[in-house]
This record gives sequence, structure tokens and C-alpha cells, in this order.
Amino acid sequence: MSSSGSAAGASTGSRVTRRTFCRVCEPACGMIATVEKGELIRLEADRDHPVSRGFVCNKGIYGADVHNDPDRLDTPLKKVGPGRFEPIGWDQAVTEIAGRLAEIRSSHGAEAIGSYTGNPNAFNTLFGPSYGSFMRQLGARYFFSSGTQDCANKFAASEAVFGTRTLHPLPDIDHSDFILIVGENPAVSHMSFVSIPNPMAHLKAAVERGARVLYVNPRRIESASIAGELLKIRPDTDVYLFAALIHEIDRTVGFHESVQVRGERIDELRRFVADYPPERVAAVTGIPAAEIRELARAFATAPTACAHMSTGVNMGRQGTLAYWLLQMLVFVTGNLGRRGGNFYSLGFYERSTAAGRAAPEGMLDTPFGEVRKPGGVGISLPGNLLASYVTELDPPIRALFVSSGNPVLSIGGEAHLRKAMESLELLVCVDIYRNATGEYADYLLPAAGAFEREDINFAGIGLQFEPSVQFTEAVVPPAHDRKPDWWIYERLCQAMGFDSALDGVPEGELPDMWGRVNAMLRSRGHDMAELRARGIIAFERSDPEDFYDRYLQRDTQMVDCCPESFAQAMDRMAGLFEEEASRGATDLKLITKRDAYMFNSWYANVAKLKTKDRDRNYLYMHPEDAEVRQIREGATVRIENDQGAIAAPVKLTDDLMPGVVAMSHGWGQAQSAGMNVANAAPGVNCNVLLPSGPGSYEPLSNQAHMTGIPVQVSLEG
Repeated sequence: MSSSGSAAGASTGSRVTRRTFCRVCEPACGMIATVEKGELIRLEADRDHPVSRGFVCNKGIYGADVHNDPDRLDTPLKKVGPGRFEPIGWDQAVTEIAGRLAEIRSSHGAEAIGSYTGNPNAFNTLFGPSYGSFMRQLGARYFFSSGTQDCANKFAASEAVFGTRTLHPLPDIDHSDFILIVGENPAVSHMSFVSIPNPMAHLKAAVERGARVLYVNPRRIESASIAGELLKIRPDTDVYLFAALIHEIDRTVGFHESVQVRGERIDELRRFVADYPPERVAAVTGIPAAEIRELARAFATAPTACAHMSTGVNMGRQGTLAYWLLQMLVFVTGNLGRRGGNFYSLGFYERSTAAGRAAPEGMLDTPFGEVRKPGGVGISLPGNLLASYVTELDPPIRALFVSSGNPVLSIGGEAHLRKAMESLELLVCVDIYRNATGEYADYLLPAAGAFEREDINFAGIGLQFEPSVQFTEAVVPPAHDRKPDWWIYERLCQAMGFDSALDGVPEGELPDMWGRVNAMLRSRGHDMAELRARGIIAFERSDPEDFYDRYLQRDTQMVDCCPESFAQAMDRMAGLFEEEASRGATDLKLITKRDAYMFNSWYANVAKLKTKDRDRNYLYMHPEDAEVRQIREGATVRIENDQGAIAAPVKLTDDLMPGVVAMSHGWGQAQSAGMNVANAAPGVNCNVLLPSGPGSYEPLSNQAHMTGIPVQVSLEG
């Protein structure tokens, strides 16, 4: 183990530098903050960081622009009329919210209260326990989150295959001979469920030493232009490719000898994938059978091989089965739990995989169809049902807390969500902006931003390519009347007469909120006092061979190669195959185009990101598809389906596979009066075209269907 520096920084005259880290995505790249007269004036890469080693992307650097945005919420706001808010004090805010909650509970019961939590909460260590305590003591019943828009499938699959929701094998990129990356674009998104700063540097090094790096994606992604090669695939068909690869390996090279020792229900897996030979799958995936066969043999016979997939597959209709089959591809080739294959990376908590066992299993019947039982790590109710729970449930949700989220724009069915937000008796938003959802709030509570609170890189536990834990003090104190999220929920607990961490704490002082993290650190022989002093503690990577005996959590200590709980989803997979096979040659499917200058909807208000042609989002289209429809570059087109319609300008590119169109999400801010930059350059919300409500999510995981969406495109007007 090693450390690097302390949490404190250095000073030069009136300027002070402080070591911190990015809270935008999972790698938590190290940064140096420059502070002058109590103001954050600059963020730059931490060149002495033992893990990120001087790398940080532009999104991390733009964190300073978000921090200093004049549209940030500064004080609690109360709605006093349509689009009109007035500032109030914290005491008034929590007292009035508590009073209205008490009335709703008394009249309708605690089941009338729900919540939605957004992505930034995953990068806010102290949020969870305080939020959870408040909701638990309220007796709130319905919980929704952004996890069902991007990654719930992985938790569900991991639980079934490995016995825990928190075991996600990472690709050993630095030592592998064949690296398969499906549905992700590391050059833009920096990967997810593997925390690796500067992934392209690792992939470039792999290519230079002779490794084969292959991306599978419907478009020529930026990553493929930097390092590696590309195999184009039709959207939302990856699951069939995985099945075909496993079947081809079984009938040619054969499964690795370790499979019989480490796996159970192997024959059931064989029988299942036998229905998807390359010859049958080729037409659906758009990949010739000969190329599928070559890929199967190359992966199986490489000295070592690893694989990884991300949101481009997660957001399809069968993300859980796809993640299962990806793990099986690695497993049957003998690459699971070995150097150069896929391995588990133990972080600062010894019992991280065991903790993932404590979660509800099975399905839950609802008025809107069967859903995965929510609870524990990673799985909430389907976000796609949020509006239905407010407007159609009997009795409905009447009070909703939204924490660092923007469901109005981030979930399919914008019109239904807006109607739902309007119909609530109480909407409380805890956030740094008055975003599109916040426009409907009765109360807006201003949260401290990432650089106004102390934190650790908690989100990376078990997912770090190079495991470490870093503590950061607040770079600057919370400005104006902003408060850390944990304080807001603990103060609400007090106002409701619940137990609170603030009870008995002298005025002007704060409680120690780090007890849980301290216990986790002690499991690895460290504690918070040491971490505060050292700033960063880096750990040696765990032995890949420990995967089965130390981290696998099934009672048999064997991988379940074909979970019985997947039976219904496997039948559904067969039906969806026939649906895909029947699609017309000129049909179009919409995918999300990741943007290096956008991060969901909360980077939409950064002025420097709206320059030149970046003041709107475009529909990207293959020239062949455009020619058939007599569409020229720059034309405004109508994109529509059964869900809705939008209009956007076109950019033509042969980077896309014919039959595929792409748009960036996070736009559509025409009604977001609280975000002036975003409102002035609103773009369009492509999520209007996404399915929502019953049937729009994968029941195995509650994961929303958000990519590979059938659309029609025509000239506007």
C-alpha cells in the first residue's frame, strides 16, 4: 500500500491550492483546485496523483464553471405562483415541508410519499445514509432512481450469476491479448463499472504491445479512431451476438476445462445458445456469419481475453441477459478470474461483495405489470413508471422528493411526467439548479456542490482498475445558504420529530458523519484519521485467482451458468428475435450519441459549451438513409414514432451503420427558466421518443428501454 500527499494544499500569496478529485464519473480523477479569497477559480489535473497520474478530462475541468454558475441555487425557494419563487430561510422551509408531509401522511398514509434520486448522488458519500434514514422514518414506500435508466441490469445479472449484486469482473486491459468492448465509447465516457482514469492510454498501450482491441458498436466511435478496430452491429441485438459467440465456441474450440469445476447448469446454457448459431444471428445483428465465427475462435484461442459492456447495451430491451452472456463468454473461455481476463478489484471494504447479498430477490406484482423487487444495492422501481405511480396508481403518490435528479428530461414520456409533477400535492427538489423538474417544485432546497463538501471516492468500490481511496476536504465553504445534502435530510428529520444525527449537537457544530466509512476502512486495516492525514491510500490489486474462493457469493461457490430466474426472459428473447428478424430493410433505429462536452442535463448550463454549432443537438444520419428520404445536410427533419415527435437539424455521417440514427440526450430545456444558458439554447429532448409506462422496461431489472428505438425520419414541413 502507498499514499501520496495529504488532503491539504499549498499557498502562494493570496492563492491556495487544494487537492481534490472529480465527482462527474466513476474514475474520480485527481484534481488541484486553486482558491483565491475563498473562491474556486480553477481546476486542473493533479500530476502527482498515484492513480490518475495527471489525467483529467474536460468535464472534470468544467466542474469549476458549474460551481461558479450564477444560476446555482443559493437559498431555499418556495413557489408562490406559476414560475414564481421567493427566497425563504431554512427554518421556514423545513417547518413548512414537515407540516405538509404530516398532513399527507395523516390523510393518505405513508404510501402516498415517494422519491427519485439522480446520478450525482452516487458521487456524494454522505448522502445515502441520511436520505435513507429520513425516508425510512417517514415510512415512504415508493423509490425511483436514475439507476433504472443506465445500469440496473448489471446488478440483477450479477446477483443471479455470482450471488451478489456487487461483484462485477473488470477487464484486465493491461495484460490481455484480446480486449472486447461492447456498447461503450471510452474516449468520450471514460467507461462505467470499471473506474479507470484515461482508459484510452491503456488501450493505446495494449495495441502497441500487440493486443487486439475490438469495439462493437452501431457507429464508428471516437475510441476506434484512437486505438483498436470496430465491428458494427445493429442496435439492441448484442445479446444475440453474445449467444452466437458462445455457441460457436462450444461447437468448435470447446469450453475451457475449468468450466466443469467452476460452473453449474452448463448444459442448460449450451441448449439455450444452440438456438442462436451465427448463421441465424447474422441477419438480425447485421454481422456476417463468417465474421461472427472468426470473432468466436479468435476470442477463445487468444492466450488471454477480456470483455466489457456498458450503457449502449444496458439500455436495450435485454440488458440483464446481455450482461449474463457477456460474463459467460469470459467464463467458458477460461478467462474469468485470471490475469489478462476479467478479475475482481477489492477496494477499501473487505466485505464489499458479501454486502451485495443482502437484497430482496424475486419479482413484485404491481398494477402496471411485474417488476423486480426493489431494495438493497442497485435496483429501484422502474423510473419509467414514476409518472404512472403519480397519475394512475390507486391510491397515488401525492408527495415526491427529487434529489439531484431531473426525471422530466431524463426519463421517457416527458409530457406524462410534466403532468405528474403538476398533479403532486408536494414536490421537494434538493439540487444545485432549478432544473426542468424543479420548475414544478413547491420547495427548492439548495445543495452544496461537489467542491463545497468533504467526500471520498465511494462510487468506485469494487470497480477500480487500480484500487484506492481518497479523501477531500471542502475546497471552499458552501456559498450563500447552501447546505450539504446529508444536513438537509437530517434537518428534515428533526422537523418531523424523527431521530436525527443533528440531535444534541451544539449550535454551530456538526456531527461526525463518517462512522460507516470508518468501519469499512477498518476492514482493510485503516481508518478515517489516517485517511484524512494521508489524503490518498492506494492498495495493491487483488489476485485475479481469488475470484471464486474469496469473492463469489453463491452457496455452492460455483457460477450459475443459466439461472432459473431467467426462464421467462429467455422466452422473451426468442420473441424479440423474431421481431427483429421481421424489420424492414429501410427501418431506422435511434441510439444515443455520447458527447464529450455534455453530461446528462446538468452540464447544459455551461456557457462555454454552447459556442459555434453547439447551441443545439442534431440528428446524425447515414448518407444512404438520407438519400432515400431526399434529406440534405443541415435540413430540419421530423423524427417521430408512436411515443412522440421532435424536430432537429441533420448532420450526415458514414460513421453510422445504415439504418441507424443518433442524437445526444440532455437537451430540451425550453421550459427551464431557472437555467438561463440552457434555456437560451434548448435543443430538443430526444427522450420524448422513448417508450414509457407499462411494458417499457426489462422486468428482470426494471431497466428502461432507451436505445435502439424505432423511429421514422422525414423532412419537416
